[in-house]
Amino acid sequence: MTIAWGKKRGKWDKAVQESGEQPAAEVAAPGLRETLSKAVEYLVAAEGVLLDMTGEGQGNGATAKTVYVTLSGLPLTIALEWPFHPSTSGADFWVLHGDVRLEGAEGLHAPVSVNMSATVREVMPTLEAKDALGPVVNALRKEVDNRQIEFVKSGKLVPVNFSSRHYDFKRGQWMFGKASDETIATFLERKIFWQTRLVGGDVWLGDATDAQYLQATTDHLAEVANGLVGRGWIRMERRYATALPVLMQRAAEFEAAAETALAELEKKHAFERG
Repeated sequence: MTIAWGKKRGKWDKAVQESGEQPAAEVAAPGLRETLSKAVEYLVAAEGVLLDMTGEGQGNGATAKTVYVTLSGLPLTIALEWPFHPSTSGADFWVLHGDVRLEGAEGLHAPVSVNMSATVREVMPTLEAKDALGPVVNALRKEVDNRQIEFVKSGKLVPVNFSSRHYDFKRGQWMFGKASDETIATFLERKIFWQTRLVGGDVWLGDATDAQYLQATTDHLAEVANGLVGRGWIRMERRYATALPVLMQRAAEFEAAAETALAELEKKHAFERG
């Protein structure tokens, strides 16, 4: 998936290009460490209901609250307005509107318009959340890792090309980059910390969306999580993790990682703006 931001955004959405609206002013983010205490829960919704891709952990049909952590350490919540619908601009793609919110950053978010190409449409079983949620979420957070999404306090929809960039046709699977066990362990620590901090309760580690993002299996995620149990960071039962105080006491470490990732992202976009 490629973000069409700034001068490139009109390439993907003729309606936006012809609207005549001016791009929203970019707003510098305050330090995450100073604002984390103000973080609030944000509902990740698919028409008000979001199903875990495995059907486990979230409850069948239950409203879910999920924090999606990026590999760079940023905690995101993502609201998507299902289902995909045909583009009204006459182009051969399907559109899904959504909003990517950076938690703990006082309203910083990135409104997006996910544009699915005809090539990807052919490999999707359906355009509903149960089939498209995982790759859409992972493509969005991969673009955050690649510093292609800029978070602002206001703004128009950002057209996003949801193409075959992350799909391996030879293997018939989505590819977002193979993560090492060390990277997975760090990812899980951050996931458990942020989910506990922002939402609370036990944290489901059998999420197929996370496994797809890390190019692993849910079984392997559980194996790596057992290592965190051995270190005394968490308790785990049936793939539900409970953060222990020693993990939550590492808040400064997780907050610093998020601050660094955000600073690097903002630096890139400031450079591109000149």
